[in-house]
Amino acid sequence: MTAQLTKEKRTILPPVRTSKANLQDYDKTINEFSWDDALNELAKAPAGQWNAAYECIDRHADEGYGEKTALLFTDGDREEGYSFSEVKQITDNYARVLLKNGVKKGDRVFIFLPKSPDCYFTILAAIKVGAIAGPLFEAFMEDAVKDRMTDCEAQYLITDAALGKRVPYEEIPSLIKTWDISELQQEAESLPEDDSPVVWVDKEDGMLIHYTSGSTGKPKGVLHAHRAIPHQYITGKWVLDIQEDDVYWCTSHPGWVTGSVYGVFAPWLNRATVVIHGGRFDAEQWYELIEKFKVSVWYSAPTAFRMLMSQGVAYKNYDLSSLRHILSVGEPLNPEVIYWTYEKFGVRIHDTWWMTETGGHLIVNLPSQPIKPGSMGRAFPGIEVGILDENNDPLPRGETGKLAVKAPWPGLMKEIWKNEAKYRSYFTDNGWYISGDTAYQDDDGYVFFNGRDDDLIKTSGERVGPFEVESKLIEHPAVAEAGVIGKPDPVRGEIIKAFVTLREGYSETPDLVEEIRVFVKTELAAHAAPKEIEILNELPKTKISGKILRRVLKDREIKKLRQEKGASGQ
Repeated sequence: MTAQLTKEKRTILPPVRTSKANLQDYDKTINEFSWDDALNELAKAPAGQWNAAYECIDRHADEGYGEKTALLFTDGDREEGYSFSEVKQITDNYARVLLKNGVKKGDRVFIFLPKSPDCYFTILAAIKVGAIAGPLFEAFMEDAVKDRMTDCEAQYLITDAALGKRVPYEEIPSLIKTWDISELQQEAESLPEDDSPVVWVDKEDGMLIHYTSGSTGKPKGVLHAHRAIPHQYITGKWVLDIQEDDVYWCTSHPGWVTGSVYGVFAPWLNRATVVIHGGRFDAEQWYELIEKFKVSVWYSAPTAFRMLMSQGVAYKNYDLSSLRHILSVGEPLNPEVIYWTYEKFGVRIHDTWWMTETGGHLIVNLPSQPIKPGSMGRAFPGIEVGILDENNDPLPRGETGKLAVKAPWPGLMKEIWKNEAKYRSYFTDNGWYISGDTAYQDDDGYVFFNGRDDDLIKTSGERVGPFEVESKLIEHPAVAEAGVIGKPDPVRGEIIKAFVTLREGYSETPDLVEEIRVFVKTELAAHAAPKEIEILNELPKTKISGKILRRVLKDREIKKLRQEKGASGQ
């Protein structure tokens, strides 16, 4: 049954089907919760034996849930299913191969695989032996792979025949050994299944590294320690609202932090059946997957929901009645999308806010609480949110300022890889973590996003640093200078637009513009390729340093969009 909305109800959405929500009383929980409560719900970690892979998989088999379905996979051509016992056996076998080949605690093992069961299994196998797993997004090209692996001196790599062609092995001197996934499987089958390969580590030992783009400089390595798992567990229980019979689908690839923390760790820490879809976005395939696997909890990005909304009534061809809880992350969620989903599916979309650096949800909309469309929600229990002024002092409710969180908390990054100064730059002298977002908080504690205080581009839920794209653009022989911005877009949130000047001897033609765009797509990544390229005679710069003024470029673009809307009568 779909929910009916009147104009009077469009400013707030009441909870839907809350009788079984894991967290019922937000106010009571905020006052009584401690992070030790979350830690004590794990198996070995409370006694000082930390291993995220054990807590995700092995403990469920040990506690009698080995036959429960852990994973369902489809790529449109084939389907696979695995129980927790089977996942334990596979990850144990892969872990034994790693140990045999010298992988030890703290080593960096990178995984460059498509969204597939083995991508998930190898991440867990690396962590099982105490190594640091470094998942790479399957669309990364050579430079993106090289930058990340060389920065943290990666020692091991697991890939496949297709993606392995994008790895510049000779330019990664730290690399000791690479496995094609088929070779890893064969080696695993040849080893005896002897003692458990689990390596117990300290809570501060690293387990996961993700690279995140900034507005200047190369991507930075955000390292998370095993101490993050109580944060991942409890947000999986209360925000994802994972329950015993849930089938859970996160659409993100583990190469992005959402795809690892909320695609691998949080759902499996809560013993969910996890779904993997190996194909690209396709509305019909997505709806078919929900119907086929009876997905009950679904986590995706605003861009995906906007694209589904643009497909109109396609959802009517499928039975989506299994859906009880939907969540969103990656960029601000349009109120219109929330209303559409509520009216058509009878289920609200719950926006969530966190960052690669924070390791888990910080500001959330819970299933048992009202939603104010346009708000990212309220502080998760154990989290203190502040809106700060220029002096880093808290502002009164209703005033816009820097969105900050009182540090520390368990999921907070351990370090920026070999960059202590950058790590320290996130924190104020009075103990706040500065997010880089601006926002305000209303009298009920709901936080509303205002904007970014840097130039970071969020396109289709992906974070792209303009400097990385600009650097690639000027490698093209025709490009002299480049400035890159995020241009507002109704579907993707933002698209990447590049402004370039040409070197002497080159003239603007449609073929040259397309050649430049394809150059970035093939050399860096498809999601980083500019959707639009505009050629200028010169770029706006600061008078003293000559730094390109992205802000001026963006202001011009926004002004142009307003004029176009005005001319069309919108």
